[in-house]
Amino acid sequence: MKIAIVGAGSLGSVFGGVLTSGGSEVYLISRNRDHIDWVSQNGLTLIEDSGEMLTRPYVTDDADSVGFVDLVILLVKSFDTRTAMTDSAGLVGPGTTVLSLQNGLGNEDVLVELFGQSRVLFGRTFVGGDAVAPGRIVTGLKGKPTIIGELNGKISVRSSEISELFNASGLKTEISQNILGVIWNKLLVNVSTGALAGITGLSYGYLYQVPALLETAMAAVNEGIAIARARGITLISQDAEAIWLSAGQGQPASFRTSILQSLDRKSKTEIDFINGALVRLGEEMGIATPVNRTLVACVKALEYRSATGRASGSQSKTL
Repeated sequence: MKIAIVGAGSLGSVFGGVLTSGGSEVYLISRNRDHIDWVSQNGLTLIEDSGEMLTRPYVTDDADSVGFVDLVILLVKSFDTRTAMTDSAGLVGPGTTVLSLQNGLGNEDVLVELFGQSRVLFGRTFVGGDAVAPGRIVTGLKGKPTIIGELNGKISVRSSEISELFNASGLKTEISQNILGVIWNKLLVNVSTGALAGITGLSYGYLYQVPALLETAMAAVNEGIAIARARGITLISQDAEAIWLSAGQGQPASFRTSILQSLDRKSKTEIDFINGALVRLGEEMGIATPVNRTLVACVKALEYRSATGRASGSQSKTL
């Protein structure tokens, strides 16, 4: 299968590497020149606790040069969805499926608007990726599923074919007949750890060593569960502590959440599409979200500090 990964950062590179090793013709679409040059010259190395795997996908910053593909896997940050897919529209031909495995809410709505419902497949992944150097990605694949599905709940030919390909390549993949429930549960997993890791600067190996964080994580998740229930979403799990614990299962102790990775790079995070999405929906529905509102404010302050370089006041007052 000819596959393009739009957004070949940490997680996109994991998918690209694994699918390449499984025999697919994979093109990584990236804007990171250091990553492109390294992978072109040296290949892509995936690092797990069990060892390293070198793969050699194609990599480019020019989506138009690739031509039509069978499958587009979208893994850009949520705030880049529209721009990335508008720029990559040349990948999408008459028989192309566009699959979003992104975090957060709202990405599929943009894709349906751009390409129509018939082209878009919904999905979420619990696989993680953490770029530690150009062309070198730490990941945890064991026991971390990718779940795809049609919005109408039917098991389609395309979802079956993609699931079979992913599984054969080493990506544990399931088809769900309740994909909205899956999307919401992945959101809650991100809500439980993403902002807290970003604020504290702790990787998974240390995040779970601070018992005081559990209460905050569970409160944030329970706000999300209340909103999901009010919207009529059938959640896969409503156990806030289990959701918190599931985030780190199967990941290396050094693994950093996406929000922490972004903050470490001094770049914009997806907080508006994760905890921020719950705050917006809560406002619309009259459901209070004080914990998520606080987490969003803290991450926004860290983004501001990174953007401006202001960690403390440059002037002082004498009282």
